[in-house]
Amino acid sequence: MSSLFDLTGKVAIVTGSSKGIGRAIAERLAEHGARVAISSRKLEPCQEVANALNERYGAGRATAFAANISSKEALQALVDETNKVFGRIDIVVCNAAANPYYGPLGGISDDQFRKTLDNNIISNHWLINMCAPQMIARKDGSIIIVSSIGGLRGSPIIGAYNISKAADFQLARNYAVEYGPHNVRVNCIAPGLIRTDFARALWENPETLERATRMSPLRRIGEPDEIAGAAVYLASKASSFTTGHTIICDGGVLA
Repeated sequence: MSSLFDLTGKVAIVTGSSKGIGRAIAERLAEHGARVAISSRKLEPCQEVANALNERYGAGRATAFAANISSKEALQALVDETNKVFGRIDIVVCNAAANPYYGPLGGISDDQFRKTLDNNIISNHWLINMCAPQMIARKDGSIIIVSSIGGLRGSPIIGAYNISKAADFQLARNYAVEYGPHNVRVNCIAPGLIRTDFARALWENPETLERATRMSPLRRIGEPDEIAGAAVYLASKASSFTTGHTIICDGGVLA
């Protein structure tokens, strides 16, 4: 009897997977049997992750591609190369994101706002559309967007980022409705504050860290690997009746 979480034979693309949450997700998908395309802006860090996974789980388990999510051409090349190397794409994890500005919305420049929206919403839309047709043809696939609990509340510091992450919830809902009849599922994961380089400006600030942990029932921030299990669930048969929803992994903050 195969495990509900068995991903043997599946192929996943994980953006922003050279470190942090993306890397943790890629590692756990590979652990459960998937072949994984590791991707971020720079090739060398991606290759280091791919090499580590191939050493741990066997040659051919992972491959590395450089792709800047702000470039539609780069994302298409990522999809094309993944298909060329692995022959298919079954799982897409839209994890890479941008947050070029910290502060109130009144101070954000138009370019910073556009970059946030383009990288955190439009790029996900691009990648999903590039991968979905083959999933629809096979009537099987899982698309996962890594959003944030910031999309469920306001902030005087990361308001633009939160707006983009709120839009990701609706992006998943809408694609879930469109692709559901083809057995292609689309869901979000909404992490709270996680100890990553991306969120360093938040957790390295003693006041912000104290406020975040004080409001958390677990009284701590999360680690990247604590998000990966939700991705394995959403990628696998275990979640075959789950689509259009968001798994919140925040240590209980929103409770």
